[in-house]
Amino acid sequence: VARLSHNNVVRVIAASACSPTSQDSLGTIIMEYVGNSTLHHVIYGTRSMITKRKDNELGCGYEPLSIAQSLSYSCDIVAGLVFLHSQLIVHLD
Repeated sequence: VARLSHNNVVRVIAASACSPTSQDSLGTIIMEYVGNSTLHHVIYGTRSMITKRKDNELGCGYEPLSIAQSLSYSCDIVAGLVFLHSQLIVHLD
């Protein structure tokens, strides 16, 4: 997985599996740093310096993404998944 390179996929730097002799050990994945904001933060305007928190007309506490922003994020996600699937990797969450 560390060999994979795509603009829409976070790079894995290193990974280890849990030890088969110890059921208490956990695997570890070290990934590249991509900043302090997640897609959840962008969509809902939480804990992000990028999206201003602003009540909309319904008082929901956030301003929803525009159609253009939604399409852009969706296309980026699909491009990343298509690349992973082309490498016989399935994203599970």
